[in-house]
Amino acid sequence: MNLLLIEDDVQLAPEIAAPLSAQGYEVTRITDGEAGLEAARARDYDLVITDRMLPSLEGLEIVRALRASGDQVPILVLSALDTVDDRVLGLRAGSDDYLGKPFALEELLARVESLLRRRQPGGETTLRIDDLEIDLLAHRVNRAGREISLTGREFRLLEYLARHAGQVVTRSMLLEAVWDIRFDPQTNLVDVHVSRLRQAVDRDFERPLIHTVRGVGYMLRAA
Repeated sequence: MNLLLIEDDVQLAPEIAAPLSAQGYEVTRITDGEAGLEAARARDYDLVITDRMLPSLEGLEIVRALRASGDQVPILVLSALDTVDDRVLGLRAGSDDYLGKPFALEELLARVESLLRRRQPGGETTLRIDDLEIDLLAHRVNRAGREISLTGREFRLLEYLARHAGQVVTRSMLLEAVWDIRFDPQTNLVDVHVSRLRQAVDRDFERPLIHTVRGVGYMLRAA
C-alpha cells in the first residue's frame, strides 16, 4: 500500500510516517501543498493524507482539485481546524475522512485501515437492482444501458444503498458509512447528497428506484 503524506510540520510528519511505515505501508512525505498535489497526480496512491494549512496550497484545495479531475483516491484530512463546521466543510470538499489535531496515533492508524479496506474489492464486483448496474471496480454506473456520471461521494452513497437494497437506511447509518461521521452534525448533508443522487439516477427514467421513507431515511428498491 502506497500512502502520500502532505504535512509541513517537520516534527509531526515523521511521527505520523514512522508508525505507518512500521505497519508495512510505503509512505511518501511532501511538505508543500502544490508539490503534494503534483505528487498525487503523478502516481496512483492507495491513500492521501493531507494537512489543511500548507505552504502554497491549502489542503482542501488539493482535495477539490483531485476530485475535479475524477481522481477517487481515498483522502484523509488532518487539521487543527476542528469545529463541526470545519469537519463538514472538509467532507463536502470531497475528503473521505477528517481527523482533528491533536489526535491519538492509534486512531489515525484505525482510520487509515478503514479507508483502505473500503478501497479493496470484496467478492462482488457488480451490483444490479432492476435496470441499474454498478461496477464496483471501474466505478461506473449504468441504468438501462445509459451511463450515469457520479462524484466519488455519490458513488459511495449509491453503493451503500445498493448493498442494502430493499432495506430502510437511516441518515445516521449513511453518515457513518459514507462520511465516517459518528455524530449528528445538525446539517442536511445526507438529504442534499441523496437529492443529487436521485436527480442522476431517477430523473430521466419513468420508474424511481430511490425512495424516501418519511421520518426514517431512504431505500433503494426495484421498481
